[in-house]
Amino acid sequence: MESIIKNKIALITGATSGIGRSCATELAKLGVNVIIAGRRKERLLALKESIENDYGVKVFPLELDIKNASDVEVKIKSLDDMWKNIDILINNAGLALNTARVYENTVEEIDDMIDTNVKGLLYMTRAVVPQMVARNASGTIINVGSVAGNNAYAGGAIYCGSKAAVRYISDGMRIDLLSTPIRVTTVQPGLVETEFSIVRFKGDADKAKKVYNGIVPPTADDMGASIAYICNLPPHIQIPEIIITSTNQADALHKYQNI
Repeated sequence: MESIIKNKIALITGATSGIGRSCATELAKLGVNVIIAGRRKERLLALKESIENDYGVKVFPLELDIKNASDVEVKIKSLDDMWKNIDILINNAGLALNTARVYENTVEEIDDMIDTNVKGLLYMTRAVVPQMVARNASGTIINVGSVAGNNAYAGGAIYCGSKAAVRYISDGMRIDLLSTPIRVTTVQPGLVETEFSIVRFKGDADKAKKVYNGIVPPTADDMGASIAYICNLPPHIQIPEIIITSTNQADALHKYQNI
C-alpha cells in the first residue's frame, strides 16, 4: 500500500502491548514517526529500539498515565518542536476488569474502567486535538471502542457502558470537527486475542484462553493493519465507524465456538 502519511506524526496510547503496539508497528511501516505512550517504561524503550531498527522512523517513548489529567496535560505540552504537531491520535488504551455483576464490582474496578476507557480518552483528546484544529491540517483520530458498546452482556455492564460512551463521544467529536479537515473513526473490535482477557481475569491465563477456544479471532496485528489502512486513506474519505470480528462472531452476544 502506497503511503500518503509518510513523515506524519502519530500518538498511540496503550502502545506497550496488543493493538496499540501493532498500530505503532504498522504505521511505522508506512513511514510514520510515532509517539508510543504507556505506563511500562521498559516495554516502551524496547519497542522504540525495535521499530527504529526495523523501519528507520523516529520513535518517542512517552511514559504516561492517561487516567491522570495533569500528567497528560504536562507531558503533551512538554513535547518539543519535533513531536508537538501530532497528525494522528489513536486513543487505544482500555481495559475490562472482572466479570462480576454491576453491583458487585469494587470501587477500584469501577474507577479503573471509567477513568481509563472514558476519561483517559477525553484527557488525551483535550490535550492533543486543539493543536490539530489550530493548524487546520488533515488529521485522523481513531477511538478504539468495542462491540460491547453496542450490546450489554452479563458480567460486563461497566465495561459495556464505558465503550458505549466511547461510541457516542466519538460521534459527537466527529460533529464538532465537521468544519475542519480532521476525521474521526470509531473502531469496534470483537474478540481479539491479546493480553485483554488475561488482564480481565487478573492473570488467569487458562481462564483467558477459554474465551477464544474454538474460534480463530483477529490478532493484534490484524487490528493494527486495519487501523493503519484507515489512517492512510485519502484525506477526503472518512470512515465514521467500523466493526471487526472473527467470522464466528456476529456481535458481543453471539459467537460460535467449535469445541
